[in-house]
Amino acid sequence: MKILLIASVFIPVLFYAQDRFETDIYTTSAGTLKISFIGHGTLMFKLDDLVIHIDPVMRETDYRTMPKADLILVTHHHADHLDIAAIDHIRKDDTHIIMTAKCFALLENPGEVEIVRNGDRTTYHNIGIEALPAYNCIHKRPGGDVFHPKGEGNGYVLEFGDTRVLVAGDTENIPEIKSLENIDIAFLPMNLPYTMTPEMVADAAIAFRPGVLYPYHYGNSDTGKLVELLKEEKDIKVRIMKKK
Repeated sequence: MKILLIASVFIPVLFYAQDRFETDIYTTSAGTLKISFIGHGTLMFKLDDLVIHIDPVMRETDYRTMPKADLILVTHHHADHLDIAAIDHIRKDDTHIIMTAKCFALLENPGEVEIVRNGDRTTYHNIGIEALPAYNCIHKRPGGDVFHPKGEGNGYVLEFGDTRVLVAGDTENIPEIKSLENIDIAFLPMNLPYTMTPEMVADAAIAFRPGVLYPYHYGNSDTGKLVELLKEEKDIKVRIMKKK
């Protein structure tokens, strides 16, 4: 599909005046999709009135002031992605949570939680959700173990009508990412030593060619280098969002 970006704005959330979230607005066949960058690996999507939080953590914003969640997606159990306090602040009685088995084991009050594993598909309110592998092959801890072993973490492809959005989680440019098709919007992580270099992100993007590419989880990485690497790829729009 052709991606239509209606607007890019800063949106204040409730009354928490210190936070301004950069938000892009897209049209989809399922409704208006608002994508907000909260910080690091933390995102918020709104499809019309439906609120989706991805990897909500208190270190990125005060979740006591954030919109209540209809759906929460958690990619993996590391503390910069799974924060039980943040989840508790935005959880309603009917909030649906999707996460890995390792995340579920850490919850004190599981409630309505759906455990998904690499390769699983599910739906929520007509939003298709596919769990993808997210793992390291190259970057390792001093002892030799990779930062993100295969099978522990998820990335997610969300289908909003005819618009497919990838939130890759903490991963490298693995074959399962590079072989994706028909991805309209992609969030790829870019920080060392935990995920990808700009070169690895560019390699993945050139392989599956998203319409819009958002580097995220990028820490102190040089986002300008990614822009330079992809400057000749006219059909891939690189969008850099910053926390304000």
